[in-house]
Amino acid sequence: MRRADRLMQILLLLRGRRRTTAAQLARWLEVSPRTVYRDMADLMASGAPLNGEAGEGYWLEAGFAPPAAAFSPDELAALEAGARLLAGWADPGLAAAAQSALARIHAVLGSSGLAPEPIHAPQAGRYPRERLAPLRAAILARQDLRLDYRDAEGAASRRLFFPLGLFFWGDRWVLAGWCALRGAYRSLRVDRLRDWRPDPAPFPPGISLAAYLAASGAPEEACDRLLRADAKPWHAER
Repeated sequence: MRRADRLMQILLLLRGRRRTTAAQLARWLEVSPRTVYRDMADLMASGAPLNGEAGEGYWLEAGFAPPAAAFSPDELAALEAGARLLAGWADPGLAAAAQSALARIHAVLGSSGLAPEPIHAPQAGRYPRERLAPLRAAILARQDLRLDYRDAEGAASRRLFFPLGLFFWGDRWVLAGWCALRGAYRSLRVDRLRDWRPDPAPFPPGISLAAYLAASGAPEEACDRLLRADAKPWHAER
């Protein structure tokens, strides 16, 4: 990450937070605390509305809004391709948001003279995309589910399932989590779910996305990338 981008990222991370330590910022930005201290000193010297000091934490003055982020042509192409994928394969609410994002991206592309990205994701047809929204909500709320499932051989089962994430595999979505029936981490195809409802049972200790990835045998690099994205604070509701 370029230093100018990192300084902007610091302002974005501090926005809406009461106090953030250099150690937290260093972990999120994947740099050393000493680098964060230097960046903070430079931001304050440049007149950024920052308060705080080393060892005490930092915060932005109320009402500050960082300037809009500027994207490179390659970043715009990546955003456009990702938005097209979500527009075709996400649940209706997320798909509508992706379509709105595409309209904004195309406005930027048109004003900059860049050609649209030639990557397309046709709509998922009869795939039950409407199931994704309640499943996403359950994951975010750490809400376990009592669900009915039918496997590839057609065998039906009723399970207590602790959902941890949704994974897209090109032509299907998979719900990842801990299955109490099997006593192990499992991946369930969303299109094979027959019914589900919330259950009041608490999440067992130690159940996590990191443990699921380790149990699935995913490559270490892929695990690190997924866990870093999952831990980013701007994904969480403040």
